[in-house]
Amino acid sequence: MLSFIKRWVLMSVCCASAAVMAADPTHWVTSWAASVQGPYPVGNPSAQPNLALVFPTPEIGARDQSFRLIVKPELWGSKARFRFSNALGTQPVTFDGAFVGLQWSGSAVMPGTNRKFTFGGKDAVTVVPGESVWSDAVALPFVKKGQELRGRKLAVSFHVAGSSGPMTWHAKALQSSYVTLPGAGAKGADVSEDAFPFATASWYFLDALDMAAPKGAGAIVAFGDSITDGTASTMNGDDRWPDVLARRLNAQMDGRWAVVNAGIGGNQVVGPKEYTPQKPFAGGPSALQRLERDVMSLSGVKAVIWLEGTNDFSKNGNADADAVIAGMREGVARLRAKTPGIKVIGATLTSALGSSSAAHGFELQDDKRKKLNDFIRSSGVFDGVADFDHVTTDTQTGGMKAVFVPDNTVGGPGDKLHPNRMGYQVMGMAIDLGLLGVGKK
Repeated sequence: MLSFIKRWVLMSVCCASAAVMAADPTHWVTSWAASVQGPYPVGNPSAQPNLALVFPTPEIGARDQSFRLIVKPELWGSKARFRFSNALGTQPVTFDGAFVGLQWSGSAVMPGTNRKFTFGGKDAVTVVPGESVWSDAVALPFVKKGQELRGRKLAVSFHVAGSSGPMTWHAKALQSSYVTLPGAGAKGADVSEDAFPFATASWYFLDALDMAAPKGAGAIVAFGDSITDGTASTMNGDDRWPDVLARRLNAQMDGRWAVVNAGIGGNQVVGPKEYTPQKPFAGGPSALQRLERDVMSLSGVKAVIWLEGTNDFSKNGNADADAVIAGMREGVARLRAKTPGIKVIGATLTSALGSSSAAHGFELQDDKRKKLNDFIRSSGVFDGVADFDHVTTDTQTGGMKAVFVPDNTVGGPGDKLHPNRMGYQVMGMAIDLGLLGVGKK
């Protein structure tokens, strides 16, 4: 009898342990990201306020000041961690005073949600040039089962101790974040809006956010240029085509998939040949140069949608279609070698014919675009095709459909290169979810 009781207790403990392990998150999934470029102010921001008082000297960068960056997770979990990058810096940067809380509105944080997080068990971390560092995991007690947080945003606050030097950043956030004046000190613990008086339309240093997620959850990376970054969509509207796709997935899959935006305005597949802090380029490092950092190093990636090539064919890029095709072949091969089973979807390029942009809109560019689109559709290199060209091009003119042209970021007629909010909606709805390896709820 005693032996039976011992066996029963042992079995009960094992079952309970197994149940706990099954209930606990088992892996990290990247829930938000911003591909880095720099050094500030090299880049293509949209609707940027005048930052002359905030960052008076780019060589000095941030000086004893705090940032409150507003980011929107696409997948929520009970724990989070954050990646800080000094990839394009030239001197070590020390971060401390780091907090995360639920954004209330503007730079204000919901009372009772602000949580301090650390790095390797310490309050501060120093990141050398060219490197990045993950924070420790921090519990998010406001993320509770049954509580609806889709569409809500986090306020990630941190302090730069001393001077950062040239800043690694993401220029085109299309999201208002907040910063103090130089010399203001550590303000991350202050949840009030007046602690961060200045707005910016960019993100700095922070380039990825992971959430603890159950088995089966994963991330899809939207990889590309300004048409993925969201030029001409609305400020703070979250209506780029990756946002539209994320909402479709969340509606069907109960929040188990994140769509991560890895677009950089002006980015190219194969150019520039060299990218360093001393030799920067407004469009950031080439897709092939940044593929490891901006896609393969992210957590839980199951699929990639690659939309790129327009800038390679511009007057600034002037690349041959064959060079871009070869670059895409190389990139897809590297993705599959690093992550067996990953789905790689090729997206056809939208038309820029007749664009008012000085570097775009000419017939030779359009001829190269069509050749690349033929490759994407018919080569068999990709696991599937997102045919953005088909849904955005006016068959009569060969240019972008007129309803997709007016600019939604700052107003005005638009440039016939970047789709507006309506155009991005159509693009996000055109993607066959079955291509991504996800099933219906």
